[in-house]
Amino acid sequence: MENNTNKKLSTSASRRKFIKSLGIAGAAFTIVPRSVLGGNGFVAPSDTLYIAGIGAGGKGKSDIANFAKSPNVKIAFLCDVDDREAKTSRENFPDAKYYKDYRIMLEKEKNNIDAVSVSTPDHMHGAQALAAMQLGKHVYVQKPLTHDIFEARQLTEAAQKYKVVTQMGNQGASGDGVRKMQEWYNANLIGDVHTVYCWTNRPVWPQGVAWPSKKSKIPKGLDWELWQGTAPRKDYVDGLLPFNWRGWWDYGTGALGDMACHIIEPAFKTLQLGYPTSVECSVGTSYVGVWGRVYSPDSCPPSSHTTLEFPKRGNKSAVKLHWMDGGIQPARPEELGPNELMGDGGNGVLMIGSKGKMMCDVYGKNPRLLPTDVNDYINVPETIERVPEGHYLQWVNACIAGYKSKECSSDFDIAGPLTESILMGNLALRSFDLRTPTADGKDYNYPGRGIKLVWDGPSMKIKNFDDANQFVKREYTGW
Repeated sequence: MENNTNKKLSTSASRRKFIKSLGIAGAAFTIVPRSVLGGNGFVAPSDTLYIAGIGAGGKGKSDIANFAKSPNVKIAFLCDVDDREAKTSRENFPDAKYYKDYRIMLEKEKNNIDAVSVSTPDHMHGAQALAAMQLGKHVYVQKPLTHDIFEARQLTEAAQKYKVVTQMGNQGASGDGVRKMQEWYNANLIGDVHTVYCWTNRPVWPQGVAWPSKKSKIPKGLDWELWQGTAPRKDYVDGLLPFNWRGWWDYGTGALGDMACHIIEPAFKTLQLGYPTSVECSVGTSYVGVWGRVYSPDSCPPSSHTTLEFPKRGNKSAVKLHWMDGGIQPARPEELGPNELMGDGGNGVLMIGSKGKMMCDVYGKNPRLLPTDVNDYINVPETIERVPEGHYLQWVNACIAGYKSKECSSDFDIAGPLTESILMGNLALRSFDLRTPTADGKDYNYPGRGIKLVWDGPSMKIKNFDDANQFVKREYTGW
């Protein structure tokens, strides 16, 4: 690894010297194809992207493997707080230098890394991505982009400030499905969209439950202190890793955070929605408590229905977007046959316009107009460029080309506002059960229930219920 790194650095210095001399006497040189210099399959060092993977297990394992499909990629560094989870990636990329603390890796290897992939639990996305961007590294960050709204805004601004290539890991954004829906909408096939329904069968992990009272022994190979990162310190408990952290507010963003970047994205991009102006919610509950049927404040609710309102855009109508999780689904549209699936059965998107309706599955797959038999007669020209190389290699190629040289389907200019809108739903969910004592201190009312939170997007502030603003930006209590 050291030999490869040193070779890269010396080659970069030589290349800069060569380019400088070429500017003085460029006419004297003839450019020879690199295939002649290096043989078939040769990739010049200048075209090699040296990637560091923060989070080498779970989704990180597949992310890293997908980047490595490009002949222009070198998986140079791996970082994971859990040796057990990193095992396969370390075996697949034995030349990659391994770290457990991303801060140490970025400090020691800042001159040897071109780009960073962040595939860790949600509560670490913002801190890790920002640290890489501040060093001028291109970043690919798994969805949701961040754990809270402030972090999403921070990363959006950082991408522009540091001029780095960015992509969020919502792979459907590069699919043909969302592009076809955009083309249908632009062709006015369904008219002016005013209502959108998005739904999922998630969570498929525990939600609506109290934090376990019994602590457990920390497994060998796991640095529990590092794993907690920016979150409040707690004792280790069984069952949290490697998957179920998604249901706990300290670490995850629940079903909405996990799936909405895949499901809301087709409507968000097609309709160019921007910041919402308000949000309201209702939640499923899991047990009877002192205050009636409530869910644990530690955990996301087992099911929810969240409604976001987006303002008019030019001559386009305001849009009301409904998000439903935990198996809740909207009423079937009358144009859908009794044996036809809503979305893919468990997940889907339905857009309702003044002239018609269209629907798709998760990731924007299988788009169709309703009733479905009309699809055989629709032939709208392709006006939006497709991404045949896929979401991962689109980012790789853009990194090699340089900032803004190539477009990414979910760069932070897009992914940031999308994530903020999604996390608005969680802001409502977390405010739902806030309790405020009355003047005499003997009774309680529930101002977070049954009200609509009015949102000032540019200022990132709830205007009518100040207690909710505590969830816009969290404190990094563990760092």
